[in-house]
Formats: sequence, C-alpha cells, structure tokens
Amino acid sequence: MAVFRSFRAFRPSADKQALIPALPYDVMNGDEAREMVRDNPFSFLHVDKAEIDLPLGTDIYDDAVYEKARENLLNLENTGALVQDKVNCFYIYRQVMNGRAQMGIAGCASIDDYMNNVIKKHEHTLAKKEVDRIRHVDTCNANTGPIFLTYRKNNRINDIVNDWADGHEPVYNFTADNVLQTVWVVDDGAVVSELSRLFESVPSMYIADGHHRCASAVRVGQMRREAKADYTGEEEFNFFLAVAFPDDQLEIMDYNRVVRDLNGLSVDKFIESLSDSFVVTKQSGRFKPQKKHTFGMLIKNQWYSLEARDKIINNLDPVKRLDVSILQDNVLAPILNITNPKNDERIDFIGGIRGLGELEKRTGTDMELAFAMYPTTVDDLMAIADAGLIMPPKSTWFEPKLLSGLFIHHLSD
Repeated sequence: MAVFRSFRAFRPSADKQALIPALPYDVMNGDEAREMVRDNPFSFLHVDKAEIDLPLGTDIYDDAVYEKARENLLNLENTGALVQDKVNCFYIYRQVMNGRAQMGIAGCASIDDYMNNVIKKHEHTLAKKEVDRIRHVDTCNANTGPIFLTYRKNNRINDIVNDWADGHEPVYNFTADNVLQTVWVVDDGAVVSELSRLFESVPSMYIADGHHRCASAVRVGQMRREAKADYTGEEEFNFFLAVAFPDDQLEIMDYNRVVRDLNGLSVDKFIESLSDSFVVTKQSGRFKPQKKHTFGMLIKNQWYSLEARDKIINNLDPVKRLDVSILQDNVLAPILNITNPKNDERIDFIGGIRGLGELEKRTGTDMELAFAMYPTTVDDLMAIADAGLIMPPKSTWFEPKLLSGLFIHHLSD
C-alpha cells in the first residue's frame, strides 16, 4: 500500500511560469548552467546550482553554496515569484515531447515507504552525491527537485486525471527544452481525498529517475526525526516531493556507449572475436536496433549489426538478460578489458536523445568504437526492482526530464 498525499506547494507565479522552472541540476555542469541563466535571475538553477552565483573556482561542496541556495530560494518566495497554495493540493503535470504525452501527479511520497521497500529501487547511489543533496535539502529546508516515480497503471486514477484536465484551465502552459509543460492544480477536497485513497491500493511504486535525490530526502527526514523525539509521522519532513506517472505512459530511451580504443586489437581481429557470441553483419548505413538483444556497432565509419546468439541469452536472470549486461559481459569486459565501466576513462555514455549522429561525431574525434543500444523497458525496470536486484550503471535514460522549480515542498514552516 503506497502513501501519496497532497501538500501546499510553493510554485511560480503565473507571470514567471516560463522563467523559473529549470532542468535538473545534474544534467549540466557549472559553466553550462551559468550560460543557461544569463539574463534570467529567476531561473531555479540559482537554487539547485547556487555555485553559479559565487566566484569562479568556488568548491561546489563549500558551505557557502548551500547557504546561497537557501538565500536564493527564500528570495524567490519573499518577492512573490514563488507563491504558496492556501490548501493542500495535488498537481497534474503533463509533458509533451515529439508528439508523445506523459501525464503524472505531483504530490508527496512517504520516507517510510522508501525504507520499507514499498517504493522500489533499481540503482545503487554514490555517497558523495547523496551527501551533497542531503546538505542542499537540509539547508534549504525543502525538496526542490521532484523524484520521478512510476506505478502500474490504475484506470480510476487515469480517469480522474483526464477528467480534471478536460474540465479545468491549466495554471501553466509553456514550452521549455522543446517540451510542452502543462500543469493543473487539483484543489477540490473530495477529489484530493479520492486520489489519496486510490494510491493506497497501489502495491508498489518505483523510482524511475532520481535515486540520489530520493535517498537524500529520506535521510533528511530521518535526521529530523532523530532531532524531534516526539515526532508524530505527520510532519512534512516525513514526506518528499515526487511526480508519479502510470507505467504505460513512460518511454526509456537508449543509453549508448563509445569506447576509446580496441584494447590493442586490429579491426579484423576485434570483429572476429565477436563472432562466437554474436552474428555480425555489415550494414549499408546507420543501424539502430529495433528489438532486444541486437546492437548497432560503428567502427572506422562502418556500421554493423550484432545479434546475440542464443547461447548467451538463454536462462539468464532479469539483470543478465539486459542488453547493457550482455554487452558488458560478452564484449566490454572479456574483449576490451573494461571491467568497471562506472570508473573506466576509456568508455563514455551517450543518452539516446542525442541520436546516432553523436556516435558518429565521437568516433570521428576522441573515440574509436560505438555501440547503439536497444532501450531498457519499463517492464525490465520493474522486474529487476521487484526481484530486489540492481541494474548495471547507465541502463536507463528517461526523456523528457522533470523540471525543477515547478513545485517546492517545504519540510517545515
């Protein structure tokens, strides 16, 4: 049974709806963020990447960065650029990208559900990244970026969301990052209560994206509990900001690989070494995989298709059946000697949003080899999380990204 409840969000005033929301803090570096906020003092990057407002060279983990984030957030609130709803609400959040729509509900999930595995994970987190967001959330006293959750679709929840959107005017409707962003405020107490009850029938929710932000939000909640021995469980710090989408509306894009060298092999020898595990076929042009267990490979301006032979895909567990695992276990590790892709500088990862052209660009500059992947599916993600297993690094790339700054959840008044 999942807990998903309404809250009083701070959110942009209508005239700032296209100025405040920003992409998540971890999809760009500091230099890119500075360029993105040029001439826009309202951008939420001033909160989520506050180092951009400090002298160049400032350590991004310096206390001053977190204090600046808090100062910038309070300034947006105190000047009326962010306004708070007077009653607890849910928020319908629709994104349309390349003609495909996904419509979720912004609300607050329970830190207990995370700890009890009602909210399921599929990814390990890095301690350093967790500590950064713990300090950010704790200093700002707020969840500033939503966790991207999914759940197996519920027809009644879908009906309520669609009926509300059809019958009410949105409060926001703007385009950012080539994605149409639309928000409706659900402020009817009866509808809010019904949605909360319906989520109680959802057996599990799954983190699609935002494992570090989620773990950090939970840890701050635990810290607040430790500091308040008489906590009731109803305080806002027991909950964290999330947007929950039904699973059938989500799309995971390919997460491709580029490799710097062939580990001392000639091209012919490398291709020969693949033939025991894959059927290798030269292609006349670009090759983008259209089914599981097939791969595109680019080397010396020549595209090939690789199709995994039955002997390496039969009787595998949910993790080993993933194409990212098949490539790692049969090519990257044994042939190219890339045994720890998370830390090996000879490999890089490219989100499918950049297209095959980016693979061609990289193999024409700093890399020698590229692999185009078939995307991991939402069913794969859920099966692995249900089994209590962990996906390999860089298995999923979700688009579109949820914007930060549309909804802010304070942990206390």
